Amino acid sequence: MFLDRDGTINVEKHYLYKIEDFEFIAGAPESIRRLKDAGFLVIVITNQSGIGRGYYSLEAVTRLHQHIQKELAAIGTAIDAFYVCPHHPTEGKGQYRIDCACRKPAPGMITQAADELGVDLKCSYLVGDKMADIDAARASGCTPMLVRTGYGSEQLLDLADEDLLTFDTLIDATENILDNTLQS
Repeated sequence: MFLDRDGTINVEKHYLYKIEDFEFIAGAPESIRRLKDAGFLVIVITNQSGIGRGYYSLEAVTRLHQHIQKELAAIGTAIDAFYVCPHHPTEGKGQYRIDCACRKPAPGMITQAADELGVDLKCSYLVGDKMADIDAARASGCTPMLVRTGYGSEQLLDLADEDLLTFDTLIDATENILDNTLQS
């Protein structure tokens, strides 16, 4: 299970890196726990161009991810891995100003996680709130799911893709995945 971070797990806040600004979307921690309890690896893949733009450091993002893990531990669960793309092709500074293979919509973070963690991408899902997430899922061979949280509702206005699975929240996507997995 691949999850986008901002707008999917947590409330979308422009260039989020401060712990005090972090807020889970209602039901997201429980969804992660249910996915883990069902045997899924839960992997976060997140574009963080704020690092590349010089707004905050990779260490600040790492601290935020440690905070997320602490919050999830309180309900008996955790995220298995976080993959972060700090690059931006035009706004990045120094080493971060590159057109990389990891920035979604490219599938680099997904394929790296699959290689490192032994994930079968054909049996995997990616839940996100932007078309970049959906395109990365498709490019890697995962099943894409769009949630209406974050930027999802806006993205749907421009979308005429009737094959795309869409859900109100991560809770709804999780229900669908678990229902389909249990019936298989």
